[in-house]
Amino acid sequence: MRSDGRLSDEMRPLSVERDYTRYAPGSVLVQAGDTRVICTAMVEGRVPPHCLAQKTGWITAEYAMLPGANPDRKSLWKGPDGRAREIQRLIGRSLRMAVDLAQLGTRTIWIDCTVIQADGGTRAASITGGFIALVDALWKLREEEKIPNMPIEHGIAAVSVGVVEGLPMLDLTSAEDRAASVDMNAVMTHSGRFVELQGTAESEPFDRDDLQRLLELAQKGASEVQRVQLSALEGRLTL
Repeated sequence: MRSDGRLSDEMRPLSVERDYTRYAPGSVLVQAGDTRVICTAMVEGRVPPHCLAQKTGWITAEYAMLPGANPDRKSLWKGPDGRAREIQRLIGRSLRMAVDLAQLGTRTIWIDCTVIQADGGTRAASITGGFIALVDALWKLREEEKIPNMPIEHGIAAVSVGVVEGLPMLDLTSAEDRAASVDMNAVMTHSGRFVELQGTAESEPFDRDDLQRLLELAQKGASEVQRVQLSALEGRLTL
């Protein structure tokens, strides 16, 4: 039993509120336990130079924590640090996997993830909410007849897992993450295939049995995230 009463293979309560902000065509508040992230999807009518030659659209991301999201204040004006840059690249890579970019035309969709309260799992929450915001933005493009159909090829969900005091755990809090000998983030499609795994031994190497158990936990958690996403999207995602 963990400090919040969960079992080792149990997710925190996960909720999603769509249309959270007024102007973004896709906007979501994700709450995973005490972690809260606002994810927005905005459409821009241009693409990076490498997309022009390939005649494809682009999906990219930015990630930031508001001052007060953590116990120690972090200024927004210093720009993204190395950790934030790595996270926003992860979000962008993960969500590009969801879409046939050729159907976007010369458009970039920006997924902006702002952590307003952090208690572990902010990467996973950003990808989980960012995917819902992305689907909503694409739905509006289709409604406006700017794209012929929904170009979603894969649903995308993400979870965190780790080994804490020798025990594999699902959906780590900040305290558990700090105590973990191994931590991992897993991004998966709704069909159960892996998009990306980020796993690190923090204090001790881990063996194949540990890895297998972590992957099983990740699959279990991702399926629960998927159910929340599909319920929130109310039929907008048909694969």
